[in-house]
Amino acid sequence: MAALPTVSIDHPELSAEFCKRLRDAFLRTGYDADGVVEALGGAAHAALGRGEPEPAYRATADGGDLGTLIRLFLLGATEPEAAVAAALAPLPLADAAGAGLVRAHGSGFRAALDVRPHGDEDGTWWVFSDLDSDLLGGEVPEDHVLGVGHASLSLIRATTRRPVGSLLDLGAGNGVQALHATRHAERVTATDVSPRALALAEATFRLNELDVELLRGEWFAPVARRRFDQIVCNPPFVVGPPRVDYVYRDSGLAGDDASALVVRQLPGFLAEGGIGQLLASWLHVDGEDWADRVARWLPSGVDAWFVQRDVADPALYVGTWLRDAGIDPRSPRGRAKAGAWLDWFAENRVDGVGFGFVTLRRTDALAPTVVCEDLRQAYDDPLGAEAANWLDRVEWLRAHGNELLDTRFVVPPTVVLERVDTPGDEGWEPSVRRLHRVDGPGWQHEVDELAAALLAGFRGALPLSDLIDLLAVAHGQSPEALTEAALPVVRELLRHGMVVPA
Repeated sequence: MAALPTVSIDHPELSAEFCKRLRDAFLRTGYDADGVVEALGGAAHAALGRGEPEPAYRATADGGDLGTLIRLFLLGATEPEAAVAAALAPLPLADAAGAGLVRAHGSGFRAALDVRPHGDEDGTWWVFSDLDSDLLGGEVPEDHVLGVGHASLSLIRATTRRPVGSLLDLGAGNGVQALHATRHAERVTATDVSPRALALAEATFRLNELDVELLRGEWFAPVARRRFDQIVCNPPFVVGPPRVDYVYRDSGLAGDDASALVVRQLPGFLAEGGIGQLLASWLHVDGEDWADRVARWLPSGVDAWFVQRDVADPALYVGTWLRDAGIDPRSPRGRAKAGAWLDWFAENRVDGVGFGFVTLRRTDALAPTVVCEDLRQAYDDPLGAEAANWLDRVEWLRAHGNELLDTRFVVPPTVVLERVDTPGDEGWEPSVRRLHRVDGPGWQHEVDELAAALLAGFRGALPLSDLIDLLAVAHGQSPEALTEAALPVVRELLRHGMVVPA
């Protein structure tokens, strides 16, 4: 079947020539991720990240053209006409204003679009988006295109980066997920329902001289009957009443139905062995286990890993998203919206809203692996590499699960055994033994004395069956009972990378 045609987004103001000249201006001035950090210095850059702009104003006071661009696009300042014209050259100021990049304000010019550097370890891109509510000074419009926020960065860090042939960015928004995808995918397709989002994403790709296929439509409709090696998705996952106040976050579906839709349909658009990774939200309903809820979303033939990063109280959740859109929760409008939202939660017995990452893999295995677990502790390493390794370990268990007793295991050097002592009648007494993996997401497992003794023998010399026999003799236990207790523990530790085959 012939490939679907690429949708042409009619936005001539941000044409290829316009983006080329703007790129030249950014390269000339050093307006990139490294250049901004160097110009600001560590302290001012950190303060800007906390929403404290004054140190950045001071650091860029004598910063020339680069300082002008930082104040214009990152601080929302009004800059003199001559300074803006000089900083944007060779892009004429009249063209920048005509395209909606900047606008006249008093005696100078201000940014009308957000365009800022975004980098990884291999270089810098620039990303177009709309101004946030702070710079707008009020509520964002319905077709607002969000910038690179915490959710986007979380998905970037949670995405597996192994080389693939084709990748779909579903609900691309400003296009930042697709930017990162170009590092490891040969062909990238980006879709969105919002014409404005696609227009700004197309400008982002032009500015960065990248070839990305753009398609417009709802959910998976633009790629019907196509298959991809990898799919990433940052869907409109805000949960609540079925309405669309803001396209970037509201699906029009009730509750967590948007997340359920993506989880349910995404595997059908994967090639065999392909993986999908997305952010998702799910309701915590009175009397229902959240893991049972999300597991019911899955179609057959899918390995799935649901990782819950946070659970928000409904009142806190509503207030957070009102402020995100620039609505004061104390205003009459804010109170009315919050009231309707909280009423919906109460009517549907919602105790909390879970948020996290979902990794899916299409498989022909007769018994796919589905795991739902909490990962609320802080950790530094990106989750994407861990997700890829988790899938590898699941596949190894599927192939060798019946051979565990014949397998020699080792404990990686990044796993340590911690003992937590508590005060007792005769001084400090050991109460908890905790196995802790100090890399990746920092998994922790409490183990009893027998499990700790068994793991001490994981040195690659003896198979598991022999270690269990020795442990049974030493502790006067039944080998059969110890085997029954040990196998589930070993499987769980292996999935978490806390023991590995020698």
